Amino acid sequence: MENQEQLKQWIEESDNIVFFGGAGVSTESHIPDFRSVDGLYNQEYDYPPETILSHSFFMRNKEEFFRFYRNKMLFKDAEPNNAHIALANLEKQGKLRAVITQNIDGLHQKAGSREVLELHGSVLRNYCMDCHKFFSLDDILAREGVPTCECGGIIKPDVVLYEEGLDSYTLEKAVSYIRNADMLIIGGTSLAVYPAAGLIDYYSGNKLVLINKDKTSRDSHADLVLHHPIGEVLTPWAG
Repeated sequence: MENQEQLKQWIEESDNIVFFGGAGVSTESHIPDFRSVDGLYNQEYDYPPETILSHSFFMRNKEEFFRFYRNKMLFKDAEPNNAHIALANLEKQGKLRAVITQNIDGLHQKAGSREVLELHGSVLRNYCMDCHKFFSLDDILAREGVPTCECGGIIKPDVVLYEEGLDSYTLEKAVSYIRNADMLIIGGTSLAVYPAAGLIDYYSGNKLVLINKDKTSRDSHADLVLHHPIGEVLTPWAG
């Protein structure tokens, strides 16, 4: 595979790698991404997904939000693929310092990664909007319609909806990891979603690797580009 040897050499030389990933990391686990040809944004609904997944829509139409959310956003049986496993292995070897992800599926942790910064939250965490009691993914799946707490409050997934800001502590931690990295690997993301996509501007090293099936607007900024599925690229480290 073109550029694979260079990637292997850099990983061998590095002990402060940071990984920043998006939906493409989980598509090989059969979780659809949002913007590909067969992704959620190219399917037909009563409302566009961007509208349904917004804070204002959630507040005014919770029934429809949860109908869409359960049908299209929850993949309880998904398993980590070679990309998740490889990154967990690199962390165990002391090479990878952190995974920064836009994904909300929890697959990095399921694969064994310990330092995972979830920019957009996680479907595995849900909280009562009134008493803040914690609820699991199973709790959400076990309830029909709008899930409610024993106190009567609405249970809201701990995911960042459109119109909501990212958690400032998580963002600051991500910036710190990227600033200090000697190698930054970006995978499975079109780098189209801000402010998350702007994080790569904090990297000032000379080992910026972009792994994505399709071209991105930042390919010309990278020191190494691989246009292949990320699980395929990282397979050598998944053993």
